[in-house]
Amino acid sequence: MQPTRSCMLASAKVATIDKKAERQELVARISVYRIHVIGLLVCFLFLVLVGRVMYLETAKHEYYSTIAMKQYVQTASDSFDRGTVYFSNHKGDLVPAAQLRTLYLIALDTNKLVDATGTYAMLSKFVPIDEASFFEKAAKVNDPYEKIADDIPEETILLLQKEDLKGVVYTKKNYRGYPQGEVGAKVLGFVGFNNAIRQGQYGIERYYDDVLSRSDQNTKTNFFAELFADIQDTTTSNAKKTEGNIVLTIDVEAERFLHQTLVETKKEWQSETVGGIIMDPKTGKIIALDALPTYDPNNYKDATTSSFSNPMISGVYEMGSIIKPLTMAAALDAGAVKEDTKYDDKGVVELNGYKVRNFDSKARGVIPIHTILDQSLNVGIVFLVQQLGAPLFQKYFKQFGFGQETGIDLPNEAKGLTKNLDSSVFVDSATSGFGQGIAITPIQTIRALATLGNGGILVNPHVADKILFEDGTTKTIVPDDGTPVFTKNTSETITRMLVHVVDTALKNGAYKMDHYSIAAKTGTAQMVKPGGGYYEDRYLHSFFGYVPAYDPKFIIFLFHTYPKGAQYASATLTDPFFKLVKFLLAYYEVPPDR
Repeated sequence: MQPTRSCMLASAKVATIDKKAERQELVARISVYRIHVIGLLVCFLFLVLVGRVMYLETAKHEYYSTIAMKQYVQTASDSFDRGTVYFSNHKGDLVPAAQLRTLYLIALDTNKLVDATGTYAMLSKFVPIDEASFFEKAAKVNDPYEKIADDIPEETILLLQKEDLKGVVYTKKNYRGYPQGEVGAKVLGFVGFNNAIRQGQYGIERYYDDVLSRSDQNTKTNFFAELFADIQDTTTSNAKKTEGNIVLTIDVEAERFLHQTLVETKKEWQSETVGGIIMDPKTGKIIALDALPTYDPNNYKDATTSSFSNPMISGVYEMGSIIKPLTMAAALDAGAVKEDTKYDDKGVVELNGYKVRNFDSKARGVIPIHTILDQSLNVGIVFLVQQLGAPLFQKYFKQFGFGQETGIDLPNEAKGLTKNLDSSVFVDSATSGFGQGIAITPIQTIRALATLGNGGILVNPHVADKILFEDGTTKTIVPDDGTPVFTKNTSETITRMLVHVVDTALKNGAYKMDHYSIAAKTGTAQMVKPGGGYYEDRYLHSFFGYVPAYDPKFIIFLFHTYPKGAQYASATLTDPFFKLVKFLLAYYEVPPDR
C-alpha cells in the first residue's frame, strides 16, 4: 500500500525540522568555542598588559615618567602668560613694572647625543655647567631628558642654537619679572602659586588678578587627556573674563627717589618700619608709595613673609601731632573759633581724672590759636575740642574717613581702631584731637590731611590710572569728585597757619623756601605696648606737608617707628621731607609761587 501524499509531506517537514535543529546546535557549539577562545585571548592579553605595566613601573619608571609629564598635564611655564603692569614718568612714557620674562632650561637627550666631550666643551663656553654632573647625565643611555642648566637668558640660547649641538634640548619658560626690583614692590606684589594655580599675591598683582591673568596660563593638555578627563573644563573656568594690561599712577622716578630716601632714613635712624606716600591732593592719584622692610619680587622666596605686607594700607598707628591741624580745621569750619581767637594755655589740664600736658608741661599764657600748631600744644587742642563739643568733634573726624576704608585699589586695607570717636568720655575726644587713642592707617591719614590743602574735599586715593584691554579698548580710572568735609575758606585759613609753621616755627624758620610756600607739620607719638599702655622710650615719628601750599601739586606723608637717637620727628624727618620736596619741584618743573 503506497503512502498518501499528506503522509509524505509530513515526513519531509519533520526531516527539515531535524536538520534545522542540528544546525542551531552546531552554531551554538561554535559560539561557545569562540567565546572560550576570546576569553583565553583576553586573559592572555591582560597578563601581557599587567606584565608590561609592571615592567614599566619598575625598570622603565623614570624614563616614561619624564615623557608622561611632558605629554599629559603639567604646569605650562612655557605657555604662561599674564598682562603687563606699567609705571609711568612725568612725560607720560610707560615703564614696565611687572612683565613676562623668558628664560630657558637646557637638557640632554642621550638618544641623540653624539659627542659628549665636544658638546660639553661648547656648552661650557656659554653656560656654567658642572663637568662631573654633565658626564654623569650624558652616560645615561636612552634617556630623553636630563636637565643640565636652568634660567638661561634668551640671548645665550640664540648663540647656542647656532652651534647645532646634537642631543641638546632647549625649553622655553615664561616667568613673571619685575624690572625695577625692590622699587615699588609694596605696590606691585608678586605672582606665586596657590596650590597648582599661579595667582597674584599682594599688591596690584592680587587686586587686579582677574584683569592680569590669562585663561590658558596654568595648564596645557593633550587631546586624549582633555577628551577623557575633561581637564580643560576644570582648569580654564576664567576663559571668558576680560583681560588687559594696567597703567599705574605711580611715577617710576618719584617712586625710586622715595625708596632711596626711605632706605637712607632707616639706615641713619635704625627704625623698625619706615614708610612714605606722595599723592596728588586734588585727585587722589598716588604718585609714589613705599615702605621698609621690603623685598625683591623677582626673588620673593628669599624674603620673610612679614616683608610682603604693606603697612601703608594695612598697618594702624597712633599718628600723634600731625592730626592737630585737622582738629584746628574742624573748629574753624564750625565757627567754634576764629583765626584771631586767643586762649589761656596753662601747660596742664585735668580731664576726667586724666592730666593732659604740653610736651614740656610749660604754660604759655594767653596766646593766639595759631601757636597751637607752631608749638604743637596738647593743651591748646583740648581747648579746641572744648569749643567744638565732643559730639561735633567726633562727627568731623568720622567725616575725615577715620575708621573707614578709603577704597584704594590695593588689598588688605584696614579700617583702623577708632572706638574713642564713639566714646561719651570727653578725654577720649580730647586725646583723639592730638592723635592719641585712635589708630589709623597711613593711607587714611594722608587722605584726611589732603583736605587741608585741596579746598576741604575728601578724595579717593588710587594707584591704577587706566586698563588697556586686550580687545583694544581702554578704561580710564576716574574716581568720583570726592566728598566735601569743610569749606574752601577753612582750607585757606588752615593752610596759612601751616605755612607759618614752616616759615617761623620749624627749626626757627631754617627750612623756609624763598620761592615756594610749604604747609607742613611734624608729629611724635608714644608707641603702644602690645598688652596696653605706652612705651616710655619708643616713638612713632611722622611728617606731612603739601606744596605749593596754596595750589598744591603734591602732599607728602612720612613716618617711621622706633627711631634711635632722637625723640622728636623734627629731628629725624625734616631733612627727608625737604629732600623730597626739592626733588619733586625740580623734576616736575613746578613754577614758584612766591
